[in-house]
Amino acid sequence: MTTPDATGDQHHVVIIGCGFGGLFAARALKNEPVRITLVDRTNHHLFQPLLYQVATGILSEGEIAPAIRDIFRNYPSLRVVLGEVEHIDVDARTIHVDEFGQPLDLHYDSLIVAGGAATSYFGHDEFRHAACGMKSLDDAMYLRGQIFGTFELAEAEEDDEARRRLMTFVVVGGGPTGVEMAGQLKELSRRALRRNYRRINPLDTRVVLVEGQDGLLASMGRRLSRLTERDLTRMGVEIHLDAMVTNLDDEGAVITQKDGTTTRIPAATKIWAAGTRASGLGSLLAGAELDKAGRVVVEPDCSLPGHPEVFVVGDLMGLSDLPGVAEVAMQSGAHAAHTIVRRLKGEPPKPFRYRDLGTLAVISRFRAVAKIGPLQVGGFIGWLLWLVVHVTFLTGFKNRFGALTRWAISFVGRGRYERALTGRWVAGTGRTTKSA
Repeated sequence: MTTPDATGDQHHVVIIGCGFGGLFAARALKNEPVRITLVDRTNHHLFQPLLYQVATGILSEGEIAPAIRDIFRNYPSLRVVLGEVEHIDVDARTIHVDEFGQPLDLHYDSLIVAGGAATSYFGHDEFRHAACGMKSLDDAMYLRGQIFGTFELAEAEEDDEARRRLMTFVVVGGGPTGVEMAGQLKELSRRALRRNYRRINPLDTRVVLVEGQDGLLASMGRRLSRLTERDLTRMGVEIHLDAMVTNLDDEGAVITQKDGTTTRIPAATKIWAAGTRASGLGSLLAGAELDKAGRVVVEPDCSLPGHPEVFVVGDLMGLSDLPGVAEVAMQSGAHAAHTIVRRLKGEPPKPFRYRDLGTLAVISRFRAVAKIGPLQVGGFIGWLLWLVVHVTFLTGFKNRFGALTRWAISFVGRGRYERALTGRWVAGTGRTTKSA
């Protein structure tokens, strides 16, 4: 089937993906004389940097995942298609989509591919079944059930060794996601869960953070790395540097140090925050060159070599070894949109220039680290910077207001309202702790 709006006088822009790249591309085209079709597998835009807060009960899923149709309700020239892209014919300028089991062909004049990234297990895909990733809303919701569910299992457990395993969490990866997750797990056990149980003491929770390099948050420099390690250690996080996870199963993790010594840690919950790879959309672009991370090698203006009407942005874009962070996706998505408009006006394209606005990571309540240009700060000032940045980029007033309210409750007080257990955690449905 061919979409009925595939014909028309206006330039037709198809955007694949509504992550940060696709979102900012569509926003940049709002007042331009083009028609836009936005294709995504899900019905929401995901503010991925705050997934760990959904997983630890601070925020609800709606506060970081607003509906795409609601975001673009005031964009009359934009159509949303909920479907899976199965094939991209760059010669015919057509993408083939599975829309709820029905074939749909979309013809484009310009195409922006913003497919994002997926979890990388560094060649150990078997780990996927024993650890939970942190890339999707489903991951965060599953992990939230796992975290609060294991405390319930520990409360019911009679055996001390089994209880210790249930109250042990292994976080793999010492980047921002791993640091923030480890810190929030300790905050949860130290503050939010106090006096909630009668047979277990949440203070006994063991959080293990494993990082393959010799420091945490390596991209932020040695000073902030040492500051982060110090603060997490004071909180009680057990940190293993220069170490690799060499085995994961339902019962725990095996950690191998740089000198070859191994340690097995019994743990019910393993969280994988160690690496990413480009999504499989790159392989659908016939003739595209992929780098070793699966990213599509593009021209300086983010276009596909030989096909200037096709743009690849964000985590799927291979250009100048740019980091896989939200700010790259935002800026490259907007740049692709501006390039399309420039061409429609008969103006030459400009190369993409990334402006590094800094990196931030929360350690605990009122403590964060921030690297913005030459400025490196930690503690409360770093936390204030983190707060301002994340409130600024949350999509929509409702999301900002809701997030601020929940942060006040969680950081000033000790409440975590998002703790409801459903599905497999309802009493009588079983005790499965294996990752889906």
